[in-house]
Amino acid sequence: AAKAQPDGYTLFMGAVHHSIAPAMYPKLDYDIEKDLIPLILVASVPQVLVVNAKKHGAMDFKAFLAEIKANPGKLNYGSPGNGSSPHLAAEMMKAQTGTFAVHVPYRGAAPALTDLLGGQIDFIFDPGIGIPHIKAGKLRLIAVGSPKRSPLFPDTPTLDELGLKGFDADTFFGFYAPAGTPPAIVDRLNAEINKQIATPAVTDRILAIGGVPAPMSPAEFGAKAAEDSKRFGAIIKERKIVGD
Repeated sequence: AAKAQPDGYTLFMGAVHHSIAPAMYPKLDYDIEKDLIPLILVASVPQVLVVNAKKHGAMDFKAFLAEIKANPGKLNYGSPGNGSSPHLAAEMMKAQTGTFAVHVPYRGAAPALTDLLGGQIDFIFDPGIGIPHIKAGKLRLIAVGSPKRSPLFPDTPTLDELGLKGFDADTFFGFYAPAGTPPAIVDRLNAEINKQIATPAVTDRILAIGGVPAPMSPAEFGAKAAEDSKRFGAIIKERKIVGD
């Protein structure tokens, strides 16, 4: 869990703290709305649907979906754990397609990726750590779970394009400031961090790990975080997902 930091400090947080945890854990030691002020969104993190290239013959989402529908409950997928963003992405896909696959929660994204490469599980929504294996041909990229195509894989369609209208499993990383931070300081920090994000070194690093730089004003970041919270909260409630 994250805590609001003492005055004078900023806090780096992911969507799991803001958009997911409040819906899964009724008693947190922080209150997003009261304790923290949105400062800046650093990067959006697309979730990409991948399968083991040797184990599965599906070359596109149509074939992948047909395989799941033909084998209800026989395919399984991994995630970094119950309530993780890749888990929620898969549940969103299952809800929109009316399919059933078994969830296998791991303690982290790396073990899930290892078992996918080894053929122990059938697919995952990858938050970026599988990119080298996608490029090497060990994993097959089926679709992107973002509103827009990934700049790393511009030829791969989004699930929205493929018929899952409105599908958005993106998460984010960003900075928050403690409640009570003067607006002038919030604006100054937003401007300075945005400058750094725009530099080639930082932009390239974000892209290399699967993120997408997403400069925003504090108000825009706050609106996005609220929308993400609503979207993820809905799937958590609908699928009765309980955290580890």
